Amino acid sequence: MKNKRLVITVCILMIAAVGFAYVRSQVTADRRQAAPEVAQNVRNVAAFSNGLPSFAGLVNQAKPSIVNISTTAVTKGPGGQGPFVGPNNPFKDFFGDDFFDKFFGNGPRREYKQRSLGSGFIIDKEGYILTNNHVVEKASTIKVKLSDEKEYDAKIIGRDPKTDIALIKVDVRQSLPVAVFGDSEALQVGDWVVAIGNPFGLEHTVTAGIVSAKGRIIGAGPYDEFIQTDASINPGNSGGPLLNLKGEVVGINTAIVSGGQGIGFAIPINVARDMLAQLKSKGKVARGWLGIVIQRITPEIARTFGIKESEGALVADVMENSPAEKAGIRRGDLIVSYNGKKVKDNDTLPRLVAVTEIGKKARIVLIRDKKQMEVDVVVGELQDEALKTKKTEVEKDIGLVVQDITAEVAKHLNLKKDVRGVIVTDVLPGSPAQDADIRSGDVIREIGRKPVRSVGEFKNALKNSNIKEGIVMLIQRENTTFYAVIRQ
Repeated sequence: MKNKRLVITVCILMIAAVGFAYVRSQVTADRRQAAPEVAQNVRNVAAFSNGLPSFAGLVNQAKPSIVNISTTAVTKGPGGQGPFVGPNNPFKDFFGDDFFDKFFGNGPRREYKQRSLGSGFIIDKEGYILTNNHVVEKASTIKVKLSDEKEYDAKIIGRDPKTDIALIKVDVRQSLPVAVFGDSEALQVGDWVVAIGNPFGLEHTVTAGIVSAKGRIIGAGPYDEFIQTDASINPGNSGGPLLNLKGEVVGINTAIVSGGQGIGFAIPINVARDMLAQLKSKGKVARGWLGIVIQRITPEIARTFGIKESEGALVADVMENSPAEKAGIRRGDLIVSYNGKKVKDNDTLPRLVAVTEIGKKARIVLIRDKKQMEVDVVVGELQDEALKTKKTEVEKDIGLVVQDITAEVAKHLNLKKDVRGVIVTDVLPGSPAQDADIRSGDVIREIGRKPVRSVGEFKNALKNSNIKEGIVMLIQRENTTFYAVIRQ
């Protein structure tokens, strides 16, 4: 009986051993098959378990070239004395300047000194420093403190308000440490970046984050192309560098979203690099100019022009005696390529034209009457008067850009001949018009129940309207009409 039990026990153990060996062999085979993926996962886990890579090396490398900038600006305010007089009046926002001027500022107007802080970085051994234009543009004095705590007076060499870039210089005898430029085009969303600056007067503060987006347009100027990052940027960081993991400057920290966290913006360093020579030699930047007004392409307009995607820039107007007019460009033309580069939208074209050398020919590919054609245009120089002409088209209070409806525009938008009004060529982001869902390509036919047949009538109607009470507009979109109310 005992032998019989022993035999049964041995058989059971043998069966179990065979089964275990089979299962183990299957697991081993599965592991071998998934080895590359498992190995990569193990490496990833190890990387995070060991902590993120240290930024100490690149910070120590970059810090000596980063400077703190303090400025003093002189402004005039009301006379008189007391806590309710001057630019630092704590109750000014509640009652307004006029109230305190009347009761506390009857004396002669006085001068007040306003101080502000910013950052910058040295770009060559001679003492040239890049920063933001808004840091130094109104300054009567500029002080630069180096990493060794030595302080120097600086002077403005060149400014470009349109991109918010400024070049200043300090006169020093010793050779200065220089920041290394990187390539902002090579940046990818998700790349690590480091910001160093002077936020709230806290010298050489270091923050880190990632590139959140590229090519952001925030309405700061006509050539917006910002790098968005979640590396902390605060007042005083302006003008400081945004660095990649090699310690190279890839951006100039410029703007923040008021009340937002983790949203900062930097000017791509490639934009600054392209204009350095002009800032040094001329003190300003000369930009290319075609002399056209363009608008965004909606999907409906894209179908009308017979293209598959909503791409390109539609010419809404051509200025008289401009390079575009001389080249034969007309209203209603759709520009899809400039000097071999694809025009993705109406924000792309101004940037491409701006960096073109004055007097050079540019090859433009456009679509006219559903046919593609090429024209050569000799690029002119953008003057302030040209920008003012364009700005008069913008009604900033409501955020609309409008144009008269010409025969060419009406034809391409398939508008009926009896349609009267003005066409919306652009809507400013975050504006009351955008909140009212008014879009590029819409036709404004009435304001306050009264017909609008031209840009002149449009502006006169707005003057007689009250945005706080609501401006009622009759909008035509494709074959339908509806009323929209614009409120502040």
